[in-house]
Amino acid sequence: MTTSLHPRTGGRLLVDQLVIQGCDRIFTVPGESFLAVLDALHDVPAIDTVVCRQEGGVAFMACADGAMTGRPGIAFVTRGPGATNASIGVHVAMQDSQPMILFIGDVDRSMRDREGFQEVDFQAMFSPLCKWAARIDSAERIPEYVARAYATAMAGRPGPVVLALPEDMLLDEVAVRDRPYVTPPEQDPDGEAMQVFMDLLKDATDPIAIVGGAGWNLGASHYWSQFATRVGLPTAAAFRRQDALDNDCPVYAGNLGYGPNPKLLDRIRSADLIIAVGARLGEATTDGYSLITPDHPGQTLVHVHPDPVELNSVYRTDLPICAYPYEFAEMAALWLDDIIPFDAGRAAHEEWRAWNAVTPFADTPLDLGPCVAAMQAALPADTIICNGAGNYSGWWHRHWRYAGPVCQLAPTAGAMGYGVPAAIAAARRWPDRTVVALAGDGDFLMNGQELATAVQYGVNLLVVVVDNASYGTIRMHQEREFPHRLSATTLVNPDFAALARAYGGWATTVERTDQFAPALADAMAQKGLRLLHLKTDVERISNATTISAMHAKRSGKA
Repeated sequence: MTTSLHPRTGGRLLVDQLVIQGCDRIFTVPGESFLAVLDALHDVPAIDTVVCRQEGGVAFMACADGAMTGRPGIAFVTRGPGATNASIGVHVAMQDSQPMILFIGDVDRSMRDREGFQEVDFQAMFSPLCKWAARIDSAERIPEYVARAYATAMAGRPGPVVLALPEDMLLDEVAVRDRPYVTPPEQDPDGEAMQVFMDLLKDATDPIAIVGGAGWNLGASHYWSQFATRVGLPTAAAFRRQDALDNDCPVYAGNLGYGPNPKLLDRIRSADLIIAVGARLGEATTDGYSLITPDHPGQTLVHVHPDPVELNSVYRTDLPICAYPYEFAEMAALWLDDIIPFDAGRAAHEEWRAWNAVTPFADTPLDLGPCVAAMQAALPADTIICNGAGNYSGWWHRHWRYAGPVCQLAPTAGAMGYGVPAAIAAARRWPDRTVVALAGDGDFLMNGQELATAVQYGVNLLVVVVDNASYGTIRMHQEREFPHRLSATTLVNPDFAALARAYGGWATTVERTDQFAPALADAMAQKGLRLLHLKTDVERISNATTISAMHAKRSGKA
């Protein structure tokens, strides 16, 4: 940290603040609007500059990096088209409660409000999508703004911050002191509230917990596993938070969201005490606020969340506890109690294990269930699974066993195109771990160009493209609501294996179930980018049903 005052350009000052805040990597598509920042990065080897091919990929990588580290992932894009492309990642970071900072090169201050080249009012545009959007008009205030951005992105419910950087401001030379390293505030749970929580649990007959979300980390997972196992508390993961606990935890009950275990849903409905830790209880987790209703009559809700704004915002909360999940879980694990252990935890875990098991479909040429099982057997337990949106992900959501935090990167916002960029960020962050990007055919082509980034940086990455020549999720909804009236969901795709080879990777095509395990073994024997192109039949529209079965059910013939 600089204590003596010597002139620095705004670009140099900004990069110096990032170094002070512990930033070791940024993601960018370069633009002339922040050349001063790029110039400063030339002299700072401590920051790895990852150059991407489209700003949507930039923002997804930064969002994923923040999810892995707990500190803001950093993205730099240019004004206008660059910023609008990057907005998808800001929205995902907000809905996923992940810390991120998007820096946008902006028009010269003298050009403002003239609709200058690529000019956008970024505060107006991004304010609904992020925790804080601002413009730095004075280079002297760069340390202040960057420190505040870090603090805002991490405090309470983590999320994205957007800062616009006028091009000429970055060239100003100023003498100003740096701001120190920012840490989020401690938020320990109140002792009296903990005692009330323990009393509620002691009096409950059918309690259940839902965990994962804002501030959840390895420490929270460790202590909650200890506590929940000790008292036999069934613990479910919120939507796409399946790595909140090691899935082998004796009380892990499975995941909520789309296509969950019906027996888990029964447990939620019959629970007299619901304990949500970190989770927002959003639309996907609660099946449109119907599995647990906002007023939840007959059920007591304990909601633990680091942001007081979230508590009682949607759900009537009987016991709101404003605390980080780590501190709450640690206090619970160390609390001296006389709770008689519940039998429900182990029973719920056995129900999940039965649901998690693969049942092959003999009528499906390429059956994804056995493919997931083959992957689980061949890959390390701490493999990081990254996916975007689409029905294909349901096979892994149901059958994969996640080993704990930082084993799943998946957007709760349901954004397509997330998996490949997130996997590149993961492979860059964890070069010694196995990283898999899962993508449907429609999903893959949203950000498939980032394979070039993977090859450029030599990351070890396995990409699995599930190709049913359809926007499968929408096709499923279409067949349910408007059967036999196919419209706008059919795709004509490239040869994805040939495409990966064109980028410089290794690839092969799989069309039958028995081909998958040998192809996976061949892929894992390679280094760098590997791609498996899985050609599936759209008839098997999800892991739970077929199009024919949907038609039969609707016509009353099932």
